[in-house]
Order: sequence, then C-alpha cells, then structure tokens
Amino acid sequence: MSRDIKIADSLIGGKHPPFIVAEMSGNHNRSIDRALKIAEAAALSGVNALKLQTYTADTMTLNIKKDEFYIDDSESLWKGKSLYALYEEAFTPWEWHARIFERCRELGLIAFSTPFDETAVDFLEGLDVPAYKIASFENNHLPLIKKVATTGKPLILSTGMASVAELDDAVRIAKKYGCRDIILLKCTSSYPSDPLAANLRTIPHLKEMFDLEVGVSDHTPGIGVSIASVSLGAIMIERHFTLSRSDNGVDSVFSLEPSEMKMLCQESFRAWQALGKVHYGPTEKEKSSTRFKRSLYISKDLQRGDLITPESIRVIRPGNGLPPKYYDLVMGKRISRDVKKGTPLSMEDIN
Repeated sequence: MSRDIKIADSLIGGKHPPFIVAEMSGNHNRSIDRALKIAEAAALSGVNALKLQTYTADTMTLNIKKDEFYIDDSESLWKGKSLYALYEEAFTPWEWHARIFERCRELGLIAFSTPFDETAVDFLEGLDVPAYKIASFENNHLPLIKKVATTGKPLILSTGMASVAELDDAVRIAKKYGCRDIILLKCTSSYPSDPLAANLRTIPHLKEMFDLEVGVSDHTPGIGVSIASVSLGAIMIERHFTLSRSDNGVDSVFSLEPSEMKMLCQESFRAWQALGKVHYGPTEKEKSSTRFKRSLYISKDLQRGDLITPESIRVIRPGNGLPPKYYDLVMGKRISRDVKKGTPLSMEDIN
C-alpha cells in the first residue's frame, strides 16, 4: 500500500494537497538574474518547489551537427538546431545552482533538480538536494537510476514514452539499490502536448500496478489537464514555468506564466478538497436546506371527511409535509380533520 513521502519538510500523498513543482528548465535565458526572478515569481505563485535541470551539452550528447544529431522534425520547437547547440543554450550553469537553491530556501521553496548523468548526481549531492527527478528521456538510463537510488533520497520518475516493462525495470533497479520513496509522473513527452494524448486514466492504473504514488508532468496549454489529474489521484503536478512566454525561452511555449501558476495552485487545492469521500444524503451544511425540498401540502381548505383530490393537495416547497412519493397513496383518501390551505399533509390527516 502506498504511503506518504517526505521531501524536505513536506509530506506528499493522497491525504495532502497536490504538491506543485515549477520547472525552470532553460527559461532563465542564460541570465542568473532572470533565474532568481523565476524563483521569486514561483514562490509568489504558491508552488511548493522549484526544480532545475543539471547537465551540460557534453554530458548530454556529442558535438555533431548533422544526421541524427540534428533536429529536422518540422513540428519541433527546436527545428534547425543540433542537439548540442540546444543543450548549450538551455543548460543551467552548475555554478548557479547553489545561489538559486539558497534563494529558494529564503523564499520557503523546496529546491531540487533533474540530473542527466552520474556526475550531476555527485554535484547535487554536494548541494544536499532533498530529492531527485528522472526525466522521461532518461527513464531507461538504468545506471543513472541506480546512482540516484544509492543516495536513499526520494525519486520522482517521469513515465513518458516508457513501456510497462521499461517502467518495471526502472522501479526494480531503484528499489534494489536503496530507494524506498518513488513517485511516478504520468507524462506525455511532446512539447507542447495535446490534451487528447494525455491519457490521464493511466494514473490510477499506474498506482494500482506499481503500488506507488502517482502525479503528472504536464506540457499541455492551460491548466485544465493538470486539474483533471487531481480527480484521478495525482498527488504531484509538475509544470514548466516562465516569467513571460513572450520572452522566448527555449521551453516558454509550453510553460505557465505566474498568473496561470497561481491559478493552478489554487484550483488544484480546490479539486483536492472536492474529492472528499463516498457520501449520500445531506451534508452538514445541506441539512438546513432540506426544508426547501418538495412535499405534500393542502392547497385548499378542507373539512373532515372530504376526499383528497388533485385539486386539494400539491407537491410544493417547503418540505414539511409527506414526501411526494406518497402522492398516489393518499389520493382518494378522506381527510381526518378540518385543515386550512397551506397545511403540510401528514399521515395523521388521512383516514
């Protein structure tokens, strides 16, 4: 059975509001000042955590500008760039990490990162990060998952593009090498992604199959998909974050702006509150309203012995008379006493 997971001072799980992660990625546009402003805006938006990505172009790929190392997909945001050039543009300089993490602590944010190779894990361990994220494109990088697992810290694993067998490999390796706290993130690895491809019904299936907590890493426009995920059990929501999409950060097209992130934090909390429990009948706050339900009332003055007819009773508000289900039962019966128009009908009034 899944259980609460603790990251820094926060408990994450179904009994707690969704844990919201703002992903900075390359939206700092190569400016440390902008990176710090993103952290500040994230805190004001109400998120729980800010996440970085820790890599260099050399730890990601080879400096080759042709063939499979060149992005020529006509639908890609990054068409016309080599992989190496893209990562050179998007990476967060490692010397910035300590300063960004420190600013997050000052702002009351949890700060952690996605390492993309083993050297990044060693570097992040030196900064004492409280958790690690494995990106979708790395969920088959079992040596990296093994390295992260040996730290004993919580592991957040994006599931984008992975088969059940690949996810099973990743989870088994993580557990084998000491990771006790794993959160899976349902993810569609296209940028931006289409809500039609979100397949959020996978969330409860993942939870049941792996007996792990599950969240979502969402790249769709707006916040609708993220909010919907809460109703299916998502306990964590990760969204890319930017100060303004018009600033043209490498990931800005599918990133939320501060006002949107604030709304996500508010509405995901409301969605979580609304889950409640299986319940029928009036809630405590509805009990006072039950008097406004319909019931049977005398609709004309009657004398003892008169027949009850459709003209003499009506199904109206308020709800102080017999329930409407007795309408056919009382029809044609005789009234047992003199009654005035506007009297709620009771069983004692019927012969």
